[in-house]
Amino acid sequence: MKARPFHRLGELQLKIMKVLWARREASVADIQAALPGGAELAYTTVATMLRKMEARRLVSHRVEGRTFIYAPAVDEAQVSRGIAEHVLDRLFGGSVEALVSHLLTTREVGRDELARLERLIAKRRKLS
Repeated sequence: MKARPFHRLGELQLKIMKVLWARREASVADIQAALPGGAELAYTTVATMLRKMEARRLVSHRVEGRTFIYAPAVDEAQVSRGIAEHVLDRLFGGSVEALVSHLLTTREVGRDELARLERLIAKRRKLS
C-alpha cells in the first residue's frame, strides 16, 4: 500500500489552516484577526509563516490590488487523515484496537459518545 502524504504542521500552521479551511480564503490581516491570540502575533509573523507554508504547497495565494489572498492548497480531510495514520502507525503499530483502547483508558468518554462509537462500529460491521 502506498503511503499517503503526511503534512507535518506546527501549532501556528494548523491554526492558520483551520482559519483558511473555514473561510476558504483570507488576507494576512484577516487570518491574524481570526487566530486565537492573533492580536499578540505580529502581522509579519503570520505573513512569514504563510510564505513558508506556500513553499511547502500547503497554501496558495492570488493578488488582489496590493493584498495577497491566501487559500488552502490541501483539504482538511487529507491533513487529518494523514496525521491520524501517522499517529496510528508510529505510536500504535497500525493497531486501531490499541489506539481506541488507549483513548478509552486515558480520556473521559461520556455515555453519549460511547453510544455514538457503538453505532459507528455497528455501521462498519454491516459494511464488512
